[in-house]
Amino acid sequence: MPVVSTPDTLRHANGPIDNAEVLRIRNDFPILQQEVNGRPLVYLDSGATSQNPLSVIEAEQEFYEQRNSAVHRGAHTLAVAATDVFEDARAKVAAFVGARTNEIVWTSNATEALNLLAYAFSNAAVGRGGAAARRFALGEGDEIVVTEMEHHANLIPWQELAARTGATLRFIPVDNHGELRLDEAERLITGRTKVVAFTHASNVLGTINPVRTLVRLAHDVGALAVLDACQSVPHLPVDVKSLEVDFAAFSGHKMLGPTGIGVLYGRSELLDAMPTFLTGGSMITTVTMEKAEYLPAPQRFEAGTQRISQAMALGTAVDYLQLTGMERIHEWETTLGARLVSGLEAIDGIRVLGPPAGVERIGLAAFDVDGVHSHDVGQFLDDQGIAVRVGHHCAQPLHRRLGLVSTTRASTYLYNTTDDVDAFLAAVAGVRPFFGVK
Repeated sequence: MPVVSTPDTLRHANGPIDNAEVLRIRNDFPILQQEVNGRPLVYLDSGATSQNPLSVIEAEQEFYEQRNSAVHRGAHTLAVAATDVFEDARAKVAAFVGARTNEIVWTSNATEALNLLAYAFSNAAVGRGGAAARRFALGEGDEIVVTEMEHHANLIPWQELAARTGATLRFIPVDNHGELRLDEAERLITGRTKVVAFTHASNVLGTINPVRTLVRLAHDVGALAVLDACQSVPHLPVDVKSLEVDFAAFSGHKMLGPTGIGVLYGRSELLDAMPTFLTGGSMITTVTMEKAEYLPAPQRFEAGTQRISQAMALGTAVDYLQLTGMERIHEWETTLGARLVSGLEAIDGIRVLGPPAGVERIGLAAFDVDGVHSHDVGQFLDDQGIAVRVGHHCAQPLHRRLGLVSTTRASTYLYNTTDDVDAFLAAVAGVRPFFGVK
């Protein structure tokens, strides 16, 4: 069977990433070779969806050409081959975040992973899962704590869980710089708290939160710590065991992988005790007309036909990131992020959200242009071949707290150069003059 190729650009990569290496890396990404509106594409929307190297595209194609079959369901050659690559990808992802293989559950995306948790907790609240599941049960008098900077995917599932169970939802506020009020966290996380759910890195502010501090506050009162790692796992080294989180969720499409694949990490003893959510084929041991018994984790949470080609491609994306080096990627994006923020802060009429220049953040910046709606900013930039995100970025409460309806966001990745950032800054400087705003 064909073997998906390793990118030549990465076989001898070492030392800090620089523009010269990035230009070689870009050759691995077919989509970045095109022009938009007659200009070379400057892609600064990786915080929403990253692009795919050729090796990832080839991996998914190779699955359908050579291995397409259902996993864990047959003894024929193709079924065995499909199962092997499916589970090999799980092992790669587990190692990538410092987890055990049986602690990685495949989902469609991080949103589904977080909903899986919330609905499993709901099932515990109505007595499903037996005695071992009682620690997940919530009811009146219990509390769930989130933060004011959460993406809707790590807010609405907990809102709905509170509504279903009678628990109370509370939130840790942010200050005017978009950093968490840890004094309020200490006040809000009490003996009534059962779940503390928070983002590792804000998709709007770029803020990197103090995970260990929040985990300690949660564990000191016996609460479970749930980490939204969508903006951290693709961009900096993450070890879930070192962070001591109980659960974490992230998405393949933000880390060079395809859409349709996400990950729920859970400590093995918790996954094995937690009630199931989706039920059906592939996650059972014995079924009668009256009841069913379920497999151990992770299979107990993977009902039905799985996302096999997507998992295989995500495993290849992990290979690419590891060959590049996550420390190197983080250092490069820190450089790009600082350049973004300092450059934006130097432009009249621009308000940059999040911590000021000089404070570590992931490589993104959301900003408001005085007198110009974010959608107009985005269209102006697109006319110049620059792709950014506009809107509330699935964080309406945070925007409301900061007195805004929407912003424009530029987000970088390992395939962006300082020239990309400079082209973006030069374009932003022309927004207000173009629209006649003084």
